[in-house]
Amino acid sequence: MSDIITAELVTLDAPLGTDKQSVIRALAERVVAQGRATSAQELFDDAWAREQKDETGLPGGIGIPHARSASVTEPTLAFARLTPGVDFGAPDGPADIVFLIAAPAGADEAHLAVLSQLARSLMNNDFMSGLRAAQTPADAVRIITDAVTPAPAASAPAAAPAAAAAPTATRAETRAAGRTKKIVAVTACATGIAHTFMAADALTAAGAETEGVELIVEPQGSSGYKALPQSVIDDADAVIFAVDVDVREPQRFAGKPVVRAGVKRGIEQPKQLIAEALAASDNPNAARVQGGAAGAGAAEAPTAQQSVGRRIQRWLLTGVSYMIPFVAGGGLLIALGFLLGGYQVTQNAANVIIQNSLWDLPTEGITSSFGPLGQYLGSVAFMIGSTSMGFIVAVLAGFIAYAIADRPGIAPGFVAGAVAVLMNAGFIGGIIGGLLAGFIAWWLGRFDAPRWLRGLMPVVIVPFLGSIFASGLMILFLGRPIASLMAALTEGLTGLAGSGAGAIVLGVILGLMMCFDLGGPVNKVAYVFATTGLAAATQSNTTPYLIMAAVMAAGMVPPLAMALASTVLARGRFTPVERENGAAAWLLGASFISEGAIPFAAADPLRVIPASMVGGAITGGLSMIIGVQSFAPHGGVFVFFAINPFWGFALAIALGTVVTALIVVALKRIGAQKDPSVAETAPAATVAA
Repeated sequence: MSDIITAELVTLDAPLGTDKQSVIRALAERVVAQGRATSAQELFDDAWAREQKDETGLPGGIGIPHARSASVTEPTLAFARLTPGVDFGAPDGPADIVFLIAAPAGADEAHLAVLSQLARSLMNNDFMSGLRAAQTPADAVRIITDAVTPAPAASAPAAAPAAAAAPTATRAETRAAGRTKKIVAVTACATGIAHTFMAADALTAAGAETEGVELIVEPQGSSGYKALPQSVIDDADAVIFAVDVDVREPQRFAGKPVVRAGVKRGIEQPKQLIAEALAASDNPNAARVQGGAAGAGAAEAPTAQQSVGRRIQRWLLTGVSYMIPFVAGGGLLIALGFLLGGYQVTQNAANVIIQNSLWDLPTEGITSSFGPLGQYLGSVAFMIGSTSMGFIVAVLAGFIAYAIADRPGIAPGFVAGAVAVLMNAGFIGGIIGGLLAGFIAWWLGRFDAPRWLRGLMPVVIVPFLGSIFASGLMILFLGRPIASLMAALTEGLTGLAGSGAGAIVLGVILGLMMCFDLGGPVNKVAYVFATTGLAAATQSNTTPYLIMAAVMAAGMVPPLAMALASTVLARGRFTPVERENGAAAWLLGASFISEGAIPFAAADPLRVIPASMVGGAITGGLSMIIGVQSFAPHGGVFVFFAINPFWGFALAIALGTVVTALIVVALKRIGAQKDPSVAETAPAATVAA
């Protein structure tokens, strides 16, 4: 493991810039120059995203920017001793000792353990003194190599929970004397490389210095973790969660008084956390880990340090992250259904799949250019896609509630989302229903139920009462106003469509509506208005075809524009997760799935939504001016055969896409760039492993 750092990766007392961005970029370039990463920009982006999530400066003049990046080909340390120091956000001033820890996205356990050992060595005064006194890069490499090569046993106090515990006999004696409190702690950070283990060591050391306390830490790092014995957890008086991500298997700690904090506080204020845990152990009203694991994850861990807006943003992104696969899969299947079965496949798709099969193909109502087989396969694809799309509001609401209240919130959230669909409240109704269900489930979970009832709370009581209250509020008070608004808008649009020159204005209005809430009730009003109008279209009345084309073209603009901005025009202005979403948005946009832009809009609504509306208005109006007609209600470019003229359709989309992308990029250069931490941690299913 000695080649994890070389003399060429060491910079001693040379200027690398006056701010941490410059230092991180310079170290990333050094890693690439040594052939250990393929892209300095991508490595910088990943490290900078981690830095913006939580600054990596530590007391004692230390900065440890770090990242797991797909651009890294070999686990690497790049070291710089800075004169003068650069501010990395530590409370005691600038950092003069800076390590860039670069790990491949799929680094193996052995290499991750070495990187973690370096992080722990930073807590050692002799190690730090040696680095500050090093005369040559070779001296620094030797000091670092000596620190990271000892056998794993050297770090056993924090890495192996059992080793940190005192002998059983001693515990029994001290408990009998009434002098000892037992505390268990979990540490975890987003990358699971550095802060996880530094917090574990800091808490372990502080526990050893605190009289009358036995503290055992379970660091949950990227290289895996060794779970604390359940007997140790059961015997604990309190729990400390110093985490930035979800605690794995949190139900093990159910019922224990808990203190929650970010992982950096575990490094900087371990004694204060221990004092708070001791106070919680004696306080019958202290917060407790819920039986269903609610509140044990990252969604609650650092919330005390976050604004209300930031928390709402994270909850919404969690719901969106689980919704996107339903949207993507369903939308593409619908498009495939149109391609195989023709744009009229919607008329009898359900009957075809129920009454026919591969060995009994339909013989009537064939709309497919591929004949009976195409009709059947197109109907199958369309109905599967429609079924998948039918889940999206319920999934969105269910996982918003999950982000707030963990697993007890899923059932009330799903039910509230389904009720929102029933009440024609759509996407916005799903968001409101998910928030209501999540808060109600979270509130119910805070009750200190008797031990005999705790097991029923997350699986029976909370889902039952949460569903009643959240869905009841949707039905009694919220659903009807939204439905009434949708009906009024539909009536107004119908009147405008019949006013000759007003059709162009209508195209602009429909474009604005399609891009306002990206699949929500306003978007759905425009879409339903267009699709229902197709039934009244005739050869002499082609206005419904014009409206349908304008609606579909405008709805394709937001995801295509976000894809263009995040993957081509300004990659550095978007987080790695957003760039991944952008790559997927190319296909989603081409398929007329407006929801492909939701991750961008949810994370940065004040920039994305206005820009999308401008582009959508341009596209809708231009489509009307050219006179583009669409005979298909869905499918995007995949139903090119049902769009006339297709060149006009493509031109309108291209112009709107470019305008929106340019506006988004320009707006992101104005004012403070958004914090990407939510985008990095939203998908609750993605935990550092």
